[in-house]
Amino acid sequence: MKVLNTGTKAATGNLSDLEIKDAQLIFEPVWEELQNEFGRENLQFPKEIILLGGAPGAGKGTNTAFIAKTRGITCAPIVVSALLDSPEAKSLKDAGNMVGDREVMGLVLRRLLRKDCEHGVILDGFPRTKVQVECLKLLVDRMHELWREFYGTSLSTRFRNPSIHIMVLFVDELESVARQLKRGRETRAHNMEAMRAGIGRLHEDRPTDHDEALARRRYQAFKEQTWDALQSLQEIFHYHFINAKGSIHEV
Repeated sequence: MKVLNTGTKAATGNLSDLEIKDAQLIFEPVWEELQNEFGRENLQFPKEIILLGGAPGAGKGTNTAFIAKTRGITCAPIVVSALLDSPEAKSLKDAGNMVGDREVMGLVLRRLLRKDCEHGVILDGFPRTKVQVECLKLLVDRMHELWREFYGTSLSTRFRNPSIHIMVLFVDELESVARQLKRGRETRAHNMEAMRAGIGRLHEDRPTDHDEALARRRYQAFKEQTWDALQSLQEIFHYHFINAKGSIHEV
């Protein structure tokens, strides 16, 4: 499989002023809350953040363990969809839609501050929108700001210059829908057997994995909202594009 690493370049950006302003309106209150809650000296984010994105069914969960082992990351991956477990968020997800950027940012930033993320983390499913991309840029700016502020002080080891990687797994719509429906069949069979035998954990059973129209809608939401957002990061961070249609070994 061909992997394209475009490296780190100067940002050119083609987002609208409105999207940038929206991101600032979302990010600034969240950042202020964190400073008030934790104290500025405790806003310690991971040294390395791997942002794992991709089409539904592209294999993000399947490949996470390999990525973590390769990069020496011991922290459990942060799966954004799992963070969004409120009733309102679950209702949106079950319909194949996305949760609001404000809620996503608050949950993600708080999770990144936990001690287990200190040396590195895989963030699965973020960013998904152009506004989240702008919020990510603001976060990285603040991380650099903290690094400069505490450099040479007794707290310098807690604030390191961050390394950000974007990894995008891609499959086309036909493959994505087929994989989603296959996952639904396998999940349902596993859960039925687990309940019958009383052994093993039940797997998450997504409504979108049993309805072709919903599975297709989920893919279209990815292409319309997430794909362009992820591509816009090529000019800013280390960027890796991976064709995920092959076998697990090839990918």
